[in-house]
Amino acid sequence: MSYPSPLWQPGPGEPARIADAPPSAATVDAPVPPRPRRSGAILWVAAVVLVPLLALLVLYFLRFLGPAASLVGLVLAAVPFVIVWLAVRLIDRWEPEPRRLLVFAVAWGAIASVAIALGVDAVLALLTGGLGDAFSSVVQAPIVEEVAKGLGLVLLYAGARRSFDGPVDGIVYGALIGAGFAFTENVQYFAVSFIEGGAVQVGGVFFLRAVLSPFAHVMFTSLTGYALGLAARRSLGTGAALRSAFPGLVGAVVLHALWNGSATFFNFFELYATLQVPLFVLFILGILALRREEARLTRARLGEYAAAGWFTAQEVDMLATGAGRRSSVAWARSLPGDRSAVMKTFIRDATALAAARQRALSGRDASASAQERALLQRTTAARAALLAP
Repeated sequence: MSYPSPLWQPGPGEPARIADAPPSAATVDAPVPPRPRRSGAILWVAAVVLVPLLALLVLYFLRFLGPAASLVGLVLAAVPFVIVWLAVRLIDRWEPEPRRLLVFAVAWGAIASVAIALGVDAVLALLTGGLGDAFSSVVQAPIVEEVAKGLGLVLLYAGARRSFDGPVDGIVYGALIGAGFAFTENVQYFAVSFIEGGAVQVGGVFFLRAVLSPFAHVMFTSLTGYALGLAARRSLGTGAALRSAFPGLVGAVVLHALWNGSATFFNFFELYATLQVPLFVLFILGILALRREEARLTRARLGEYAAAGWFTAQEVDMLATGAGRRSSVAWARSLPGDRSAVMKTFIRDATALAAARQRALSGRDASASAQERALLQRTTAARAALLAP
């Protein structure tokens, strides 16, 4: 099936009927919605594998860089990581992903992706005797590192499909995998700089990596995540999703190679100002467009419930805009006893309800209908709590 644009969300093929809201809906007790299935076994296996890999990375840093330099690198690397983490959490605010999956994404990038890259580099060095610094930087590193990071996205796609709904989810997971990878890479860069040139050299490297380019790896891997997100929106199986994600992976490799090449073959600062900054601006604009598309989808799905009497048109307008959500929380804070927490629960459950209905309509989540029913009752009970005398 073709789509009008990369941002377009497929409409429901055969809308499932929504039961009319009962007259006594405001008094319905809030049930506990069906717990989302835990991440698939494949993610648990991957998480277990991360433990010994982490131990090996720690030993690697301590042995070759020493405790003092490693600590300096760790502290400095935390600065750009926190910046990226906060930025990604802002992107993810509309429909937050499960915390455990966000942690997995960071851990995969910081541990597994780095370990895979180091292992492949070591094997290639043994087999070829080294292919030269330029080739390693501009060709080998982008391919190996983006494939290693992309593997984490594939694991999330295969093992946590309910929490991988579309392009924004793919960007969030890809960005955090990239942030994790950059964190470990920065620890090494900062530690080596500290050993070789002390505070002066560390300051220069920190400026380049933490100030000028904290989002470099984030942008690269987000392209792969975006492509997988498009596959998720089309409800593709893992095999078909891999084929769909390949252009995104190629884009990530090209951007990565261009970034590394700007320092190897060109004047880094000239190319940074004329190419990298505009690309970053386009990246931000693309995310804003995708966020608007998420709001449109929320409005469309909740509008179906409003037609059946579960929400008012005013509530749908409030839930489908960031400004409406902020003003509603401020209003709830002014109510007796400060009911802002209840309002936030109402917003969160209503957004989850819209996503659950989208999954039910797509047919890719057999338990989505049961979750829909439970979330309907939860939002109804939250409204009753907000309006109670």
